[in-house]
Amino acid sequence: MKSIELKTIEHMANEYEQNTLHKAMRRALSKNSLDSLTYVSESESKTQFKFSIDIETLPATNQKASGRCWLFAGLNVLRELVAKKHGLKEFEFSQNYQAFWDKFEKINYFIEAMDDFLTCDQDDRTLKHLLQQGIQDGGQWDMFVSLVEKYGVVPKEAMPETFQSSNTALMNKIINIKLRKYAFDARTLASSQQSNKIADLKKQTLTELYNYLCDSFGIPPTLVDFEYVTSDKAYKIEKQITPLAFYQRLDMNLADYQSIIHAPTKDKPYMKTYTVAYLGNVIGGRPIKHLNLEMNRLIDLIIEQLKTNEVVWFGADVQRDGDREKGIWNDQAYDYETALQMSLKLSKEARLDYLQGAMNHAMVITGVNLDDQKPTKWKIENSWGTDRGSKGYYLMSQSWFFEHTYQAVVHKKFLNNDELEALKQAPIVLKPWDPMGSLA
Repeated sequence: MKSIELKTIEHMANEYEQNTLHKAMRRALSKNSLDSLTYVSESESKTQFKFSIDIETLPATNQKASGRCWLFAGLNVLRELVAKKHGLKEFEFSQNYQAFWDKFEKINYFIEAMDDFLTCDQDDRTLKHLLQQGIQDGGQWDMFVSLVEKYGVVPKEAMPETFQSSNTALMNKIINIKLRKYAFDARTLASSQQSNKIADLKKQTLTELYNYLCDSFGIPPTLVDFEYVTSDKAYKIEKQITPLAFYQRLDMNLADYQSIIHAPTKDKPYMKTYTVAYLGNVIGGRPIKHLNLEMNRLIDLIIEQLKTNEVVWFGADVQRDGDREKGIWNDQAYDYETALQMSLKLSKEARLDYLQGAMNHAMVITGVNLDDQKPTKWKIENSWGTDRGSKGYYLMSQSWFFEHTYQAVVHKKFLNNDELEALKQAPIVLKPWDPMGSLA
């Protein structure tokens, strides 16, 4: 390693002071954001909220100060079936109900996973990763499927939001303190030849955290009444429905849908399936399984499903080139490189390999604009409320979508024979910290 010499700093300072663009930028940045200074106004003409395929969907939802976007997106897909069947203009499933069981299952998953690390070295990388991650709000599509298939769904009124369900940071912190304490206590018992006491420790920890979830979220209902008014003003009520029966009445088999990813890295050949070690929530539920395809094929599959008037759950990296107020993601809208006089470009492959990109938010695609059958922009149902974008709906430019979308879920009927055959492969197991294991 080599230290920076003072004469090098002096040389850089002299060069900087002679650069008039940097002088202007320094003065501008003292009172303005970099985004506003580098905004490319000419890009606006290509990001109007008009689409050739535009599926009519319900009002946008709001996950508030929580990381439950994947649950909101999944339930937003399902609620369209209820709305169409019963003629509803507004309807939401209880995201709180889903989040309760997700937290409970993740707690159990963590506790059981620790069995594999009772006697390993304290510096074991996988153990350190699991302890650092703890449990989070986020998840993936297959985890959503596992929850719905085990616990069903209920209307929002049956288990409404609480302050804790909408503001999860402190709750997650307390749960993770307890889980790390469990890991310490279990490893201590194992090292002192008292492994026979671990089962009781598991039960006690699970019970205490179940109680805390009930305190925070409320008690999950086992029977619900579905009370609604149709678009033609007819009042109806269906009584005493179990959550699983509510899901089964949707006539949508989630097992028919497949997660497709685009991971253009050398360690993940296309037409192969992948899973991620120690990633999941419901033990014995649907395992994580991704089919890796080229991006153009992933886009074609999404468009095929949209053309049948069916929305698409997807995951992207929304921390890039976005305007939250306008509700637009467009990588042509900001010119940082000219303003800062430095290159910032990385390929999608490099962003994945060097931790500069990964899926971090899940939403629903409800429309696309096609010009000569080629997409130019996408309409997105977000879960950040209705006061931004177009009443909570957002837009992604095609170039942004191509670069920053990593996952979409489509019905298997749209896959060709080769892709269906590829699904039969045993998935390649990726390490727990692989970017394809990131949680939306």
